[in-house]
Amino acid sequence: MCETAVNLDIVVPNETRYLRFVGAVAEQLAKELDIQEDQRDTLAFNLNLALTEAVANAIQYSVAAHAKDSVRICLSVKDAYLSVRVFDHGGGFDLAAVPTPDFGELCERGRGIFFIRSVMDSVQYRKTDSGNVLEMRKKIA
Repeated sequence: MCETAVNLDIVVPNETRYLRFVGAVAEQLAKELDIQEDQRDTLAFNLNLALTEAVANAIQYSVAAHAKDSVRICLSVKDAYLSVRVFDHGGGFDLAAVPTPDFGELCERGRGIFFIRSVMDSVQYRKTDSGNVLEMRKKIA
């Protein structure tokens, strides 16, 4: 079980070309945790998926006035919980109003929040004075 506190604060340009980098950092963090190997591999995959979806949304829906801004990502591990926060400057949205996608339709968009909710234990979204934050948590032990 991971008892060591870990805090990573990452700022990337508001460009999709950094999604692979962000996903790789998430995977590497998961692989460094002191948990069973099969759990570690699943966590690495799930964390990569959730984080890249969240950052892609933050980039895609950023307000034009902030288009050149960056996306801030905070990852922390403490007391058997992994917490991920993604800060953006978008217009915001109502997380509770996001519907479950229709998987009968062949559409490449509109499934990110569903995937995030599927692989994380809790997902919250709120407006702050400096923008918005999507917070995701996962129990790791």
